[in-house]
Amino acid sequence: MTMQTTLAIEASGLGKSFGETRAVAGVDLAVPAGTVYGVLGPNGAGKTTTIRMLATLIPPDQGSARVLGHDIVSDADAVRGLVSLTGQLASVDEELTGRENLVLIGRLLGYSRAAARARADELLEAFDIAEAAGRLVKHFSGGMRRRLDIAASIVVTPQLVFLDEPTTGLDPRSRNQVWEIVRALVAEGTTILLCTQYLEEADQLADGIAIIDRGRVIAEGTPGDLKASVGTGSLHVRLRDPGQRGAAAELLERMVGQVALAPEPSALSATGADAGQAAVAVAELTRAGIPLAHFTLTQPSLDEVFLSLTGHPTEETAAADDTLREQLS
Repeated sequence: MTMQTTLAIEASGLGKSFGETRAVAGVDLAVPAGTVYGVLGPNGAGKTTTIRMLATLIPPDQGSARVLGHDIVSDADAVRGLVSLTGQLASVDEELTGRENLVLIGRLLGYSRAAARARADELLEAFDIAEAAGRLVKHFSGGMRRRLDIAASIVVTPQLVFLDEPTTGLDPRSRNQVWEIVRALVAEGTTILLCTQYLEEADQLADGIAIIDRGRVIAEGTPGDLKASVGTGSLHVRLRDPGQRGAAAELLERMVGQVALAPEPSALSATGADAGQAAVAVAELTRAGIPLAHFTLTQPSLDEVFLSLTGHPTEETAAADDTLREQLS
């Protein structure tokens, strides 16, 4: 098997129930080595349960999986020696300092006292938390704690890292810092299985994505492939003269497709445009004496993909819609 086709994770029909609740209902995954593979879905979709099975924390009720060539049931010890898991909650000790946490983990993993200190200092510097190394973790910010948690998971660099909702609750700056850490790990050859409900996070980081809903994989592919699967993009235009919006809407509806009027009086968009249609429509607007201040052609978003496939938005989008409704009421 070539490096291009080597799989870090191969799962077939994985299933898990808790009493009467079917948490995972037959998941298939094929994760190429050296990539970020996103598992996208709302809370309760089965993402965390899938990760826990692959990481050998719980056994599957059905199906099989191999992680880095090892069966997750019959060869679970070998899997545990090659992977790392960073869950939704920080696993570091809040009553220790940042440095003490990393040194302790290094010692538990077989480092000498000097080597553990050296590795701790290296990671503290790399993760930009060296200045806080002597501070108790309970006084860390959420972003610092998450970075320390990821650092703790790679004291011995694993071949595969499971990241379960790594940026939940973080501010945008801290989220971007975690994204840079993920990119750096992959650049060094580590495979990342990223579970997230954040559409932007999957779009930014993942080479491939599996969308899970109600315990099943309902679609997979690259972000571009998934966006293309729900159709063409949208042409967004802003007019120089807001008074011409009615005429522009009529022309775009005839040439492109469904038109939506934006809150801004001079803006509107038409759904269903490819690059050729957009170019012709823009030229036709100009010929019709409707000058444009600006126009763009966008792909469908991952949110539109999710809505198209499941019939409901992700919880992230639903929460944003609820907030907007509250503001308008």
